[in-house]
Amino acid sequence: MQRIKITPRRQWQELVEKKGFLYHTLDDVPYWDESACYKFSEKEILMLESATQELHAMCIEAAQYVIDNDLFALFGIPEAVVPLVRHAWNESDTGFWSLYGRFDLAYDGINPPKMLEFNADTPTSLFEASIVQWFWLKDYKPSANQFNSIDEKLRAAWEWIHAQYHPSLYHFACLKVAKGNIPTLQLREDITNTAYILDTASTVKDLKYHFTDIGNIIWDGVRFVDEYKNPVETLFKLYPWEWMINEVDTASFGKSTVNWIEPIWKMLWSNKALLPILWQLYPNHPNLLPAYFEPQSATYIKKPKLSREGANIEVVQNGQVVLSTGGDYGTEGFVYQDIANIPDMDGNYPVIGSWIIGGEAAGMGIRESNSIITDNVSRFVPHYFE
Repeated sequence: MQRIKITPRRQWQELVEKKGFLYHTLDDVPYWDESACYKFSEKEILMLESATQELHAMCIEAAQYVIDNDLFALFGIPEAVVPLVRHAWNESDTGFWSLYGRFDLAYDGINPPKMLEFNADTPTSLFEASIVQWFWLKDYKPSANQFNSIDEKLRAAWEWIHAQYHPSLYHFACLKVAKGNIPTLQLREDITNTAYILDTASTVKDLKYHFTDIGNIIWDGVRFVDEYKNPVETLFKLYPWEWMINEVDTASFGKSTVNWIEPIWKMLWSNKALLPILWQLYPNHPNLLPAYFEPQSATYIKKPKLSREGANIEVVQNGQVVLSTGGDYGTEGFVYQDIANIPDMDGNYPVIGSWIIGGEAAGMGIRESNSIITDNVSRFVPHYFE
């Protein structure tokens, strides 16, 4: 694993915009950063792929453990929602666990990858990992390989979904209109990622779809409908479940027959309460960091159970906070995880975002920050392997 400084392609902004990537620069600072790239060996990629697959299997067991032992309170899941999670999980044994998710891993090219968290409900950076860095590779080093079968696996997953559900109309939804304090960047990112997922579904024969703002999906007293009163049968939504259950009467979800993508049981995987559960079930596993619901030492990283983009995190060493971020999370509770050994690459700290699509490891993207906390000003840096 090496970080290599390179010369960006001429007019790279225009090149990525032609692919539909319009949020490549934030406040005149590149988010897409091709002034560097990461080079891996095939052995390293196989290690990341294997770890991703194993972690996914462990998360399945962890969710079953939470359900069997009625540990929903640790996740802050309301009592009224618990039956919905149980039902959705029990219905998922057809073999299709979910469409996608992204493991964030700490990896230095030497030691086993360590799971930082699982973005399992509303993961983003999918488009840049699947499409933007692939076309960068074709321009920069066409003879090299890339850990990237995201597009193929997404299209295969939609073929499976359509064979199972075959609704007359699919709905795809995210926030398309500004709401509250949601930044414009997040809107752009959510719209682009949702539109890309829609594109991977659109090649399925006879699949019809409608792309709308999540606010247009309402409960009419009988069923969920869109702004044209079309019934919602199968909905892909890039919108967190913990927001949805607070904005819509919970009883409506119990009455609904919608096939949700992602399903409501993803509240178990997208919550950092999963981390102590995994450590309890798999102590000393090489791909896990020790994690607890209460501090076990004077050195740890404190994470809100539901935070996004590195919000409200504290790095504590010998009882002293040495690094922290602001935000609006934390009322839901915290977990305490050992500090990961994220490599320092000349002041850049890379985190591997390893994708699982339809239950299979599918590729990765790398985001790097100026500290060990990956936040909303991190940079996406492409990779290849030989």
